[in-house]
Amino acid sequence: MSVLLHKFTTKHDTAPFSQIKTEEYLPAFKEGIASAKAEIDAIVNNPETPTFENTIEAMAFRGATLDRISSIFFNLHSAETNDELQQIAQEVSPLLSEFGNDVRLNANLFKRVKTVYDSKAGLNLTPEQITLLDKKYKSFSRNGANLSEEKKNQLREIDKELSKISLEFGENVLAETHAFQLHITDEKDLSGLPEGTIEAAKEIAKSQEKEGWIFTLDYPSYVPFLTYADNRELRKKMAIAFGAKGFQKNKHDNEQIVLDIARLRFERAKLLGYASHAHFVLEERMAENPEKVNTFLNNLLEKAKPSALKEFEQLSQFAKNLDGIETLEKWDGAYYSEKLKQQLFNLDDEKLKPYFKLENVLEGAFTVSNKLFGLTFVEVNDVEKYNLDVKTYEVKDIKGDLVSIFYADFFPRKGKRNGAWMTSYKSQYVLGGNNERPHVSIVCNFTKPTETKPSLLTFNEVTTLFHEFGHALHGMLADTVYPSLSGTSVYWDFVELPSQIFENWCYEPEALALFAHHYETGEVIPTEYIQKIKESASFQEGLATMRQLSFGLLDMAWHGQDPTGITSIKDFETEQFASTKLYPDVAENAMSTSFSHIFQGGYSSGYYSYKWAEVLDADAFEYFKEQGIFNSEVAQKFKENVLSKGGTEHPMVLYKRFRGSEPKPDALLKRAGLLKN
Repeated sequence: MSVLLHKFTTKHDTAPFSQIKTEEYLPAFKEGIASAKAEIDAIVNNPETPTFENTIEAMAFRGATLDRISSIFFNLHSAETNDELQQIAQEVSPLLSEFGNDVRLNANLFKRVKTVYDSKAGLNLTPEQITLLDKKYKSFSRNGANLSEEKKNQLREIDKELSKISLEFGENVLAETHAFQLHITDEKDLSGLPEGTIEAAKEIAKSQEKEGWIFTLDYPSYVPFLTYADNRELRKKMAIAFGAKGFQKNKHDNEQIVLDIARLRFERAKLLGYASHAHFVLEERMAENPEKVNTFLNNLLEKAKPSALKEFEQLSQFAKNLDGIETLEKWDGAYYSEKLKQQLFNLDDEKLKPYFKLENVLEGAFTVSNKLFGLTFVEVNDVEKYNLDVKTYEVKDIKGDLVSIFYADFFPRKGKRNGAWMTSYKSQYVLGGNNERPHVSIVCNFTKPTETKPSLLTFNEVTTLFHEFGHALHGMLADTVYPSLSGTSVYWDFVELPSQIFENWCYEPEALALFAHHYETGEVIPTEYIQKIKESASFQEGLATMRQLSFGLLDMAWHGQDPTGITSIKDFETEQFASTKLYPDVAENAMSTSFSHIFQGGYSSGYYSYKWAEVLDADAFEYFKEQGIFNSEVAQKFKENVLSKGGTEHPMVLYKRFRGSEPKPDALLKRAGLLKN
């Protein structure tokens, strides 16, 4: 029998990666589903009157084996995939979807849940138990428990199809990312590129036994190329390839898949009695409904657009004066922005990178966490890894008790999707008097060390690491009873608060002094560099805000209305981007066909939440700044009311308990330089 079906005998119950054979996953999933079904049957067939304990609590802890198998498998599917895992994912996803519906559409189980729900006023429950009961009840009522049998079957078919094509969407994006390479053999085409980027490209070529330099669509290769390469034609080639993912009329084309996902989500929402997918999703968010989200996004757009237009005009003029560029194109933006930034602030990533050696930045995140929350991180070698690049840590509190296991996976490789994310291999929960501690992971794509240089981060990568680490802290410091309410299991527009607030420490001299040391000399980052980082933090903030808002508005357009009349993705996007358009359109490109956040990740009808959470984080960090960025009382309040509480209460209740009042957007607008005096 597979190791996946037993309690692990490893240290701290960590995943025994080396003992898991690929061919074991499918049978283990089937066994896990069967076992979880049996647990549900036992709850349904319990002859006793339904109570919170024998129904709601029993459901909260059922399916633990299946959850564990799923977390291990799907985490590897994102960070270490291969053809076999992708094939298994295609087989397993419909099975899991079917099982989820077997639970949610089980009339007898719903009857028991409803009995408890209807009597909740007299049950004397804790706030966490009330939340669990409400969520369990809604998971049935919002997902078809009240539908006729015919409609329940329709729902099952929709969910099965959605789970399959969402996976397909992601696999196509990954395949397209890997399919393109820019192979340079003439050294003059490297003009403008940083030494580290050139060296990394040389190593990619060498690994493929080719001469010259190879650039890919992975972020550590793509972003520096678009930012620094002097050869405009090659920048254009890279940018068009990046924007054409899933939009090339080939076997990895995502156009029909996008239309199908949007249509199926809409059909599902209508079936459940909602006006659109966004209405369904937002009912369980702080934002509540699409009207509120669109008002929020358009209000910000109104404030950001004048600045964005001014900044774009300044950038266009700068490019024209410098190189005679008549029309600024998408592949010019990052390049001339970087040049303008250097001229205005005499600061570029190449000057800063020597102060941001990856190991030092990670140590900095550890030190900041220690000063705020009393955590210590000790690297260990007796916790198994799924790849040799991964680092593993025991996280302990002031008393020396284990808080969490922490995995850090930083470098791109074949089989790992682009971007950065936090995830977990095991949730925190309390069972039988034991507080089971979580196993948390962050996954990024930073430049690998080369033969002559360690991994040196751009400032943007520094904030990315801190961002994901903020999510990790939310997982690590979880202290709830039930796994489904633990850590990052919160409203989607609240989940970015811990990650985004943690980025703020990257701009504070007091924090930078702890870790921003030159990798060769040990010298602390010069004060004038810190000053310039702070000054340049709001550089082109209007443009950056408008870009984010364009993504949020596109998401709401796909999901906040009936999408069945959309036949051309390109035409639809052109229409949606009209209010935020600055650059000329690129005919070969589409955004939606590789917009993984909303078509594969969990951000459908939720992309606005980055901006929503920025309002929260700016307001929350203002409190830290008033009292001192390492003030232990404020940190304790944040830990107690936000980080440890997970989804046990409504996020606004938790936020007000921390801050004393609802957040105001002024702090964000001030920080972004968008507040008119």
